[in-house]
Amino acid sequence: MTARRVGARLLAAIGVVLGAAMVTFVALRAMGDPALAIAGGPEAQPTADLLAQIRQDYSLDQPLYVQLATYLGGLLTGDLGTSYRLQRPVSVAIAEQFGPTLALALGAAAVAVVLSVVVALATAGRPVRRLSGVFEVALASTPTFWLGLLLLSAFSYGLGWFPSISSGQPLSLVLPALTLGLPIAGLLTQVLRTALEEALEQPFVVSARARGLGDTAVRVRHALRHALVPYLTTSGYLVGALLGGAVVTETLFNRQGIGRLLLASVTGQDLPVVMGIVLLSAATFAVVSLLVDLAYPVIDRRLKEQPA
Repeated sequence: MTARRVGARLLAAIGVVLGAAMVTFVALRAMGDPALAIAGGPEAQPTADLLAQIRQDYSLDQPLYVQLATYLGGLLTGDLGTSYRLQRPVSVAIAEQFGPTLALALGAAAVAVVLSVVVALATAGRPVRRLSGVFEVALASTPTFWLGLLLLSAFSYGLGWFPSISSGQPLSLVLPALTLGLPIAGLLTQVLRTALEEALEQPFVVSARARGLGDTAVRVRHALRHALVPYLTTSGYLVGALLGGAVVTETLFNRQGIGRLLLASVTGQDLPVVMGIVLLSAATFAVVSLLVDLAYPVIDRRLKEQPA
């Protein structure tokens, strides 16, 4: 991929983030009066004078397009605003919760990648693929909270192997990572196995077998590389599932993280924090998509651009 195409991808990524910011800003403003949320919600029974003062202090009395322009201008300088609920910069609030969510996401990604590659390699083109497919469909369609409850019942409350809530120990990450990673593994396994079965029918595989290579070597050294392109594409699109699933997983296992912060912010109508997390999600998706595009020519040399 040339520098020009990388630059175009970066500009597109910036456009995605700005587009997400504008759509989310307008949608959140349509949900209700931010001044009421700042004042503590309807239960606080704020007076009209207090609400008017809050609107003036936070520039909420300005037209919507002026508020949007002000917010976008702040984004260009790295200012995500101040949390209504926490009274702290949004960037600081997100940064404090980023570590636990990153650990959970990496653990879930490791579970999904390792399981999908191992199972797909072991079952592609073999009779056992049908039985494996049943389990994969079941995993991919199981709601996150239900899968988490099953894992808790079996391995925490039943066998006592893992803690039921986060304790800061490595073992406390196992069940949350499995809860978040297993449904993704089910989908990725089906994608990779289909691509592997197509690759195993190609002439280069027949040639490799004719040279005396064993079945495992053919699958790992030849077929797998050609099957990784659709696998990477699907993996990139599933990045958003990690953040969405983190909301349920962190709540279920009483873990700190961006997911719980998002849930609390939506409940408390803390609009700046919600906006900040949406932008983080959009930026992460854009970066991962760019990395996937950059990886295509490395994996499949046929996708490299021809010299002019």
